[in-house]
Amino acid sequence: MRPKITLLFLLLLTFIVPIVNSQTTRNTLVEIKEDQFLINGEPTYEGRFWKGNKIEGLLMNSRMVQGVFDDLNPETTVNWEYPDTKKWDAERNTNEFVAHMPAWKSHGLLSFTINLQGGSPFGYSQGQPWINTAFNEDGTLRGDYFNRLEKILDQADELGMVPILGLFYFGQDERLKDEKAVIHAVENAVDWILEKGYRNVLIEVNNECNVRYDHEILQPERVHELIELVKNREKDGYRLLVSTSYGGGTVPKENVVKAADFILLHGNGVKDPKNITGQVEATREVSGYSNQPIVYNEDDHFNFDQELNNFTAAVSSYASWGFFDYRMKDEGYEQGYQSVPVDWGINSDRKKGFFNLLKEITGY
Repeated sequence: MRPKITLLFLLLLTFIVPIVNSQTTRNTLVEIKEDQFLINGEPTYEGRFWKGNKIEGLLMNSRMVQGVFDDLNPETTVNWEYPDTKKWDAERNTNEFVAHMPAWKSHGLLSFTINLQGGSPFGYSQGQPWINTAFNEDGTLRGDYFNRLEKILDQADELGMVPILGLFYFGQDERLKDEKAVIHAVENAVDWILEKGYRNVLIEVNNECNVRYDHEILQPERVHELIELVKNREKDGYRLLVSTSYGGGTVPKENVVKAADFILLHGNGVKDPKNITGQVEATREVSGYSNQPIVYNEDDHFNFDQELNNFTAAVSSYASWGFFDYRMKDEGYEQGYQSVPVDWGINSDRKKGFFNLLKEITGY
């Protein structure tokens, strides 16, 4: 006779199985050992050199911050209409992002920057009347944004990729009503990641902390407080690795260098590649620097067909580099990864130039 399966047992299965799965089926773990990134215990690009430059341990990336983009202002959504449907669709945007991730990885892209408040969908902007934020004004989470984020982080975990997740963006941080809400938002976002069991996510507290933030705690003098807040939240003995970034060409301040697990630099405005080398050298001289990895996660300079460009200059300094591309005046839909609506494919000359050089450097 078959034993009876009680209703209580079935109910227990219903509640227990999803919890176990969320904690045991993750595939990708990112770690830092000295100045190298490791994925699942092995250095990235293991054993790789390119033109005499060590590539092992670097984290090549691209600025893909609009992966969960939406606009909660009905007066500005007309700006983001797809050319084929003549309407904006946040779910389509995320689904197409996820669909193209394997192609990025196949060229050696191990990381990408995504941001819960996006970035300027025009590349650069003064005013930002659109409302793009994954946080309510009190710092609680918007479920629709985090549902889209989950799709991206799940795919990254499957592919062995390491997203750099930015929490705040200037021009949108004022959507949170006060400092308490900012702190609450950080706690909620970090706890969500930890509860989901992700161990492949790096945190960038805010993009360019020295550029036009409303809340003092997001500005250079105090942003290290939020870095420490992230470091102090953990689950099952695990915490997230965290940093923040500055505007183009800026050398980070001592308070951030001492607190951060890795150092984020931007190359915007750095026209001479030799100054990229200088920026890296100056960063290593900041008091409190302790051999953390140095990562450019935003640089809008290209010239990928030339032997010396900002990408190759960063590599020669043993710094990771990140591609920042946006749709410039009169360019077509296929251009740029930051301009909304985004074509997430590798099908413009700039995109092809970056990914071809990336593939060559990383040996993928």
